[in-house]
Amino acid sequence: MPGEGRRDGCRGRVYIVGAGPGDPELLTLKAVRAIREADVIVYDRLIPEEALGYAKPDAELIYAGKRPGRHALTQDEINRLLYEKACEGKTVTRLHGGDPYVFGRGEEECIYLRERGVECSVVPGITSVIAGPAYAGIPLTSRGVASSFAAATGREAPGKPRKAVHYGKIMKAVDTLVVVMGVGNLENIVREMLEEGVDPELPVAIVENATTPSQRVIEGSLRDIVEKAREADVKPPAVIVFGNVVKLRPRLWSLNGASGGAEKRHA
Repeated sequence: MPGEGRRDGCRGRVYIVGAGPGDPELLTLKAVRAIREADVIVYDRLIPEEALGYAKPDAELIYAGKRPGRHALTQDEINRLLYEKACEGKTVTRLHGGDPYVFGRGEEECIYLRERGVECSVVPGITSVIAGPAYAGIPLTSRGVASSFAAATGREAPGKPRKAVHYGKIMKAVDTLVVVMGVGNLENIVREMLEEGVDPELPVAIVENATTPSQRVIEGSLRDIVEKAREADVKPPAVIVFGNVVKLRPRLWSLNGASGGAEKRHA
């Protein structure tokens, strides 16, 4: 796996790797190779458990998982850890859930390392933005239904000088909107869309634990999805899909259901 960047001070290298959305069969061959080569693996909470099974018996495994308000390591600590392990001459694989450059912090880690002379390469992963809807039988685009889609985070970084994500405006500009990390902010997202004039009957689906055996889907409309999510006690991780493509689910889910696990459906 060819590296990129300088190797001025540290003899090691770091791979910033996407481990996919949860289904271990969605790991890429290149991700598996990076795991097998690693002397040190720094891994997130939402990676497939099976991914660590590819590690060398003597590989050092370091958990760096994050939950809202509760982090095993802060981002600054993770950055320093990657640097220190690389400077010990080790090959380090940093495992992110999904794709490290899609609502992850992979680019921050790579910039930090490269600025300090550490060789760093990225291995893209399959993001839940596309995998979650697909496993639920929801295409993000479909001829005659949706020709555009967007993805947004449902939880912006604290301390931003101003709000950067305007869900209502985005929804009026595209056919399909996928929101990740939005369960805790769903009520505000829906309110903003309604205030922006988005149709209250717009179909919505929430895919909880996407691509795993515990995946389930809650369907509704913009008008009632908050209440349905509350009744179903939806918990993160989940992706939320807004758009008429949700209507295609009854015709497509049977094609994906076996792959998506023992899914429960709430309509």
